[in-house]
Amino acid sequence: MALFSKKPKKEKTAEEEKTPSSVIDLIAPSAIEINAQYLKLGEKFLRTSFIFAYPKFLATNWFSPVINFDYPIDISISVYPIDTTGVLKNLRKKVAEVQAQIMEKEQKGIVRDPLLEAAYRNIEELRDRLQEAQERMFKFGVYVTLYGEDMDELEKAENALRGILEGKLVYTKPALFQQKEGFNSTSPFLLDQLAVLTPMNSGTLCSIFPFVSFDLSSGEGILYGINRHNNSLILFDRFSLENANAVIFGKSGGGKSYASKLEILRSMMIGSDVLIIDPENEYQYLAETVGGTYFRISLTSPNHINPFDLPPPIEGESPGDTLRSNIINLVGLLRIVLGGLTPEEDAVIDKAISETYAARDITPESDFSKITSPLMGDLQTILEGMEGAESLAKRLERFTRGSYAGFLNRSTNVEVKANLVVFNIRDLEDELRPIAMYIILRYIWNLIRSELKKRLLVIDEAWVLMQHEDGASFLYGIAKRARKYFLGLTTITQDVNDFMKSSYGQPIIANSSLQLLLKQSPATIDTIVNTFNLTQEEKYLLLEAEVGEGLFFAGLKHVAIKVVASYSEDQIITTDPEQLLAIKKAKEESLKENL
Repeated sequence: MALFSKKPKKEKTAEEEKTPSSVIDLIAPSAIEINAQYLKLGEKFLRTSFIFAYPKFLATNWFSPVINFDYPIDISISVYPIDTTGVLKNLRKKVAEVQAQIMEKEQKGIVRDPLLEAAYRNIEELRDRLQEAQERMFKFGVYVTLYGEDMDELEKAENALRGILEGKLVYTKPALFQQKEGFNSTSPFLLDQLAVLTPMNSGTLCSIFPFVSFDLSSGEGILYGINRHNNSLILFDRFSLENANAVIFGKSGGGKSYASKLEILRSMMIGSDVLIIDPENEYQYLAETVGGTYFRISLTSPNHINPFDLPPPIEGESPGDTLRSNIINLVGLLRIVLGGLTPEEDAVIDKAISETYAARDITPESDFSKITSPLMGDLQTILEGMEGAESLAKRLERFTRGSYAGFLNRSTNVEVKANLVVFNIRDLEDELRPIAMYIILRYIWNLIRSELKKRLLVIDEAWVLMQHEDGASFLYGIAKRARKYFLGLTTITQDVNDFMKSSYGQPIIANSSLQLLLKQSPATIDTIVNTFNLTQEEKYLLLEAEVGEGLFFAGLKHVAIKVVASYSEDQIITTDPEQLLAIKKAKEESLKENL
């Protein structure tokens, strides 16, 4: 026998009374009230219900409206395997009973009963599948706990849930006088204190799998973010859709470039090459970090692209077709450069470009791998010698001999070999940006057509190019043809109104199977709502979204998304000026220490 002495209880001070004695005191509710039909947990009202009846057939994804229910909800699914031998014995008895009933009705001359005959066929089919180990039997229970701020909200939530399920011929009951057990059963304790179970075969049971709801999870692809409906992962491969094009719309500071860089980083990990047109110098650090190539295109830059370059003809295309296509694209470029052309000027320019190539002995029969491409200055010379082209020559002179000569009138000296290539146009004047984007886009498109390879092409601030009919038309052409060349085109813009003013805005969106809408401004939200047929709830979600939150569309499905990155990814892709300064400062301090 052991004897224990108890010390006199020490009275607590007022300060000690206020101090929690354990972690349990910190997280536990102030009180719990247990009633026959509900629990009151602190200030919240809870009610647990269970499913007790199912229809004969359950379609895949039938449970998704419950998973994505608009009210706070806890769901527990309990599954217990049943011994197949015992099930087969019971089914044998059931078959005998049903067969006896059918025979009895036949002997009495009663009209056949389709329900009995269907039951007989179903039981026999199940027996065969169990015997061949194609199916297994389980008992399973589904319990749902709803939350409300008051009883009215709780009743409203329960009625909404009951309406959803009864529309699918699935029926529920509240756990009367077992609300405590119901709450324990839907809490993460691995308990099933209700034990309201229904036998079901594995083929039907799998239809309740909880992650075939409003999410976009697949076995391949990259992580785009977290599904805000149910906190599942949005894992997706854009190349699995009918086309791999994407559009990203959002206001300044909404997280467009952040989301794009995160996708780029993760896509490169699974073998995609990436080409980027960067108007604001947001991708330089990313390129340097992953060992990519970074070209700065400006009036004083050493990097140049000659728009007169001719790519080697691709398989199945004649040199004449390549030359003709390049002449048409050059006419489109000069419409942007010269601020538009009349039909007469259009014809003059077309003829002048053909003569410019001919002056360098470049004809449809030439071997383009052995030619020296003409320059914009050569076109200037041809125009000066043509009758009726004096005005065009004067207008072009600024780009060949004037202040912009270093931009268009140089031979190409860039070479694309790295897995990530960035063309930066930040230092160009606003007037030259659309021209630069068009030239770079043509250069990239020729590169893409010359070699079939899995690639992403990212065009940031695409509205700059969309201001011009020829630029928008060329971009739309790429969007339509990208799939044939294993290309995913990503179009990013913050100025949605300017983008949609173009007659090619809607077609580009229609040819983009993947769309990401981030935080929107009140000035553009109506355009977004009309373009994407959003509901009022989705409209307010985009207006009130935090940075990196929005709507993610993939094909016919869409979900609310929150873009998330690991710490290492965040350090590479962040666009937050304060964070960038901190990273720069840390680098400088590290260099000083090494020195």
